[in-house]
Amino acid sequence: MSNPLVRPVAIALIAFLAVPGARPQQQQQKPEEDAAPAIQVDVNLVNILASVRDKHNALIPNLSKDDFALTEDGQPQVIKYFARETDLPLTIGLLIDVSGSQSNLIEVERRAAYEFFSSVLKKKDMAFLISFGESAELLQDFTGSPRLLQAGLERLRVNSGVTGIHPGPVPTISQPRGTILYDAVYLASFDRLSHEVGRKAIVLITDGVDQGSRLKIEEAIKAAQRSDAVIYSIYYVDPSAYYDHGYFGGVSDSALKRMSEETGGRMFRVDKKHTLPDIFNELQQEMRSQYAITYTPANEKRDGSYRRVELKTKDRAFKVQARKGYYASAPEK
Repeated sequence: MSNPLVRPVAIALIAFLAVPGARPQQQQQKPEEDAAPAIQVDVNLVNILASVRDKHNALIPNLSKDDFALTEDGQPQVIKYFARETDLPLTIGLLIDVSGSQSNLIEVERRAAYEFFSSVLKKKDMAFLISFGESAELLQDFTGSPRLLQAGLERLRVNSGVTGIHPGPVPTISQPRGTILYDAVYLASFDRLSHEVGRKAIVLITDGVDQGSRLKIEEAIKAAQRSDAVIYSIYYVDPSAYYDHGYFGGVSDSALKRMSEETGGRMFRVDKKHTLPDIFNELQQEMRSQYAITYTPANEKRDGSYRRVELKTKDRAFKVQARKGYYASAPEK
């Protein structure tokens, strides 16, 4: 692994997979027909997933390549490949926060996630499930089976490293490993998605608190960008987990917004008017109304620098949601 700081977390995940009986039964591998499409052969290609909305925030699913304009570091680029979402398989990593602050929400998350998987997964689509609290655990590896994903969801359990009179999200001087949010995003991006093809998304359900990650948010974002994964964050907070303990600070959606916006996704907020099932339904619609755009950069240098990308539609009334850039790293040998 390229970053030694994350090795202990990765080892924990690998150890889980190696324990007899811990590997999900009938674990499925991606079928051969899901092999990398032609657009993945050229290592210099940059892939962008985009959603387009009108001024009323309605999705626009019927645009063509000629409706878009693309620049990299301000220089116009030529779109080489263009496809609507139905032409490419989808791989989803669902990451669920199971720290102490989320204990009252797990049952709702379990039911809503199963309905989401049952609705969104089509032929050739795959998904995996990771829970994270004081450690990260792979509950179900790649599968296209909603039944296996449901079995993984049944294994969701609170995983909190905070102890004392008031266990939960309240931070202490010792800074225990309570919610390794950034480490979990890195693991999903680097270990699970970096070698997958097609459309890739991380769906993250959490209250946005990171407590004890070995990695910083910048490293989590970079891993997602390098794996071409879009992060959709669902900000889900149980106020009683904080306020009943007299803790009012530190709960914010800012980190989730940043991770989502930098990778071309969105952040959703669960509240009385927008339930978790409502948000999953909206997310499903967005995933089924995307454009996959690929180009070969005019700047051919693979120097590891960050390149800013801007994708627009020629109709200025439309708003494009897409990744803001990528790292021009040399291909792995």
